[in-house]
Amino acid sequence: MATEDPSEVEADAPSADADDDAAEGGGAAETEGPKPIGVKLGSTRTVLARENGSGVSAVSALTCLATYEDALTGEERVIYGEPAAVEYPDRVRYMLRSGLPEDDENAELAGTFFSEFVEANGIPEDSVVVYAIPTIENEAGLRNLEQVITGSDIGDAHTRSYPEMLCGAIPAMGDGLEAIEEIFVGVNLGSTNLEASAFRRGEQLSRFATGAVTGNEVDRTIANYVEDETQGRVNIDLTTAREYKEEHASFVDFQPFTDVIQQPGGGSHEFTIEHSVMDAVDEYVDALVDELANTFLPRLANDYMKTYKLALDNRVVLTGGMTCIPGLTEEVEERLSEALDREVSVVAPEDPVTAAAMGAQRIADRLVESDAY
Repeated sequence: MATEDPSEVEADAPSADADDDAAEGGGAAETEGPKPIGVKLGSTRTVLARENGSGVSAVSALTCLATYEDALTGEERVIYGEPAAVEYPDRVRYMLRSGLPEDDENAELAGTFFSEFVEANGIPEDSVVVYAIPTIENEAGLRNLEQVITGSDIGDAHTRSYPEMLCGAIPAMGDGLEAIEEIFVGVNLGSTNLEASAFRRGEQLSRFATGAVTGNEVDRTIANYVEDETQGRVNIDLTTAREYKEEHASFVDFQPFTDVIQQPGGGSHEFTIEHSVMDAVDEYVDALVDELANTFLPRLANDYMKTYKLALDNRVVLTGGMTCIPGLTEEVEERLSEALDREVSVVAPEDPVTAAAMGAQRIADRLVESDAY
């Protein structure tokens, strides 16, 4: 099987601007020996974090791929990430829709995608790889994910997994590995699951996950609300709904926006969205707070009362893609404080998309520094 030249996948290749924007951890020099690499293989985006000349940078791609036949040679070629989604929407495959590769077919596709991504970005084989894993009780899926990582051409020195919430909390709580030394509650606001856990000096306690409150459900709600708001004249797909959410949702300065659709038989229809997006996101925050206040936190208090008290005296850390919405962290803080009838502090990493991989890279760097691999 031939593969697309990495130079053709500009949306997924690292750039100087990407390095500057994603750099964290300040001017760390490159280490001798194995290179520390952080990985987040996600249902929507996959991120790799690594050292560069001035610190640490991250590069990401949509977790999807497509195949096509080379018009000249007849060979099957692979294209992945944004180019695959844009150029081949009719055949693109998203192999981690549930957060993990559920079966052999999706595991094989995920392995092909990850190997292509690794090769295109020049990740060294001689590396210590730490990868983030979701809080899901799915042993088969986690084994498949492990095989995807270990089956690639990186991680020859060592490969190890850590909880995604812990990895994502590391950039949110300091410039080092403070999160591993503290007691706190982590909450991951993902596309496919809402996850929560307490962490006691790196130990994960009272794991909780539900598929009832998710970013994907917000997308479905936005699509339904847009149809209602336009009196049935506009029907959008879930990809468009996700784009509306990512581009327009904001608790800080949301503004109504317009879009245009083509009418059957010719012509176009311009429409304005005033409340569909924010109604869906607002309901999501209410449902999130309800799950935390009435399901997860009571369970944590029942299982680990002293840890519960210490954790709520510390910051609650939000991770995951939904935390990209401006003002969402503050909304959760206000509503959770009201629901618990006590002041709660809520924080999130500056860049939620890359946070888990960046945190995983810091762990890998510590393993290399301490020769603990």
